[in-house]
Amino acid sequence: MKQIQTDYRRLYDALKNERSSWLPVWKDLGAYLAPTRGFFDGQQPNQGRRIDHKTLLDSSPCLAVEVLCAGMMSGLTSPARSWFDLSLAPEELMELPGAREWIFDVKKRLEEVFAKSNVYGVLHGFYEEIAVFGTAAFLLEEDREKGIYCRPFTVGEYCLGTDAQGKVNRFGREFFMTAEQLEKTFGRENLPPQITAIAAEQQAHKHYKVFHLIFPNDAHAPFWQDNKHMPFTSVYFLEDGHVLRRGGYQEFPVIAARWEVKNTSDVYGKGPGWKCLGDVKMLQKMQKTKLVALDKSTNPPVMVSANVQGEVNLLPGGITRYNGTADGAVRPAYQVQPDLNSLEAAIESVRATIRSQFFADVFLSLTAQSYAGMTATEVAERHQEKMLVLGPVLERLKNELLDPLIDRAFNLLARQGLLPTPPESIQGVPLKVEYVSMIAQAQKAAGLSSLVQGIHYASSLASVRPDLLNRVDYDCALEEGLKALGVAPALLKSESESTSVVGAQTQGTVLSPKTPLVSPDTSEN
Repeated sequence: MKQIQTDYRRLYDALKNERSSWLPVWKDLGAYLAPTRGFFDGQQPNQGRRIDHKTLLDSSPCLAVEVLCAGMMSGLTSPARSWFDLSLAPEELMELPGAREWIFDVKKRLEEVFAKSNVYGVLHGFYEEIAVFGTAAFLLEEDREKGIYCRPFTVGEYCLGTDAQGKVNRFGREFFMTAEQLEKTFGRENLPPQITAIAAEQQAHKHYKVFHLIFPNDAHAPFWQDNKHMPFTSVYFLEDGHVLRRGGYQEFPVIAARWEVKNTSDVYGKGPGWKCLGDVKMLQKMQKTKLVALDKSTNPPVMVSANVQGEVNLLPGGITRYNGTADGAVRPAYQVQPDLNSLEAAIESVRATIRSQFFADVFLSLTAQSYAGMTATEVAERHQEKMLVLGPVLERLKNELLDPLIDRAFNLLARQGLLPTPPESIQGVPLKVEYVSMIAQAQKAAGLSSLVQGIHYASSLASVRPDLLNRVDYDCALEEGLKALGVAPALLKSESESTSVVGAQTQGTVLSPKTPLVSPDTSEN
């Protein structure tokens, strides 16, 4: 047993040692961009953290971070609108009896659980962490009342590890719990004698360091249902190695995402904060220089002659007495005439660079720019082009945040019996998740312009050869266009319904040769 306890501590120390080279930059990023974030230098819980306002003279970098967080929140996972759709793979299975109804019920149930739990509150802090530090994580667990519960973390509080493919599959953290909390969480029988004695002596508020470790289970056995044979092992232990609880998880419960990684050997990521940290430091120095210049221009250093009686009174209307008639008793040591306009222009240029690094100009593009003389289509296209710069970030967040979040929540609710039973015809069929958030729609809609251009090109050729329009599948074009715009497929009628309506409208009407027809070869869509 002692050897097992040592192995746990050795594994955690290895993760912590790998993280050590990242801590200096994280501390710098926290000091300049997120002064309320981060857990460093053995901080104790419930200790107020002082913000160095002598360093943070300009709050515009923190405001740029907030704009990015708000934009990511509303653009990716808005609680006010649907941001994901579910379907079956392949899509033909959606026509099976009861499939659509079951998919709709599951989606609504997931949305209700997300809204009822603390998911959206945790996601806002998650976006701030990943934007500033490049890495963010939270733990998604089962909750008996609300279905799921998220436990947020801040940088410096946890350690991560990856597998050979660069996927996060190890997690460790250290935190503090009181003797009372330890007793209620793990049970009195699982505590060491010294903590049990302290709890009995009414010293229940003394804090103890607790370690939590999650890693792949080498003894995983799919046919065993107990915690010791689950795919992932979870261990809580004290600083002396005493194991408080050993359990397991069916899937990796930590949602950990990186903004950008250069290769699979990088465990932690780098975000916009890494790129603009130098600009932020320069901005704070420039603000300090401007304040010093203003101070010297309004209250310059002075030279005082030897004939001054007493102290120099520099207050408005103050009187300083001196003997002598030659030189003034008090005069400026040197003339201070700062070019404040040029200095302010340089400061604003640095601010603009910082805002662009945090994509603030992207999310505020519709309000910060003038679109006079443009059509609504042109405005939409420009907005979509700006959103395309988030493409690589969105793809990584899809793989490391959104997909694991939905998969983990679905599995937790299914194991608790909180999801409807699927019809027999689709049991065992994998679900397909499609994201319909504003950013995802903007990226999809960027391809709509090429579709419209293709239709217009075909129409221009039809003026010479009208029969060419018969090769255009307008049904398929309509479906693809609506998908790009994020319109629900339920808006479209079935092929049989649309055929009956068209037949009723064209009964007794002779079609001209120039009337566009759907080619029989492509009518399957």
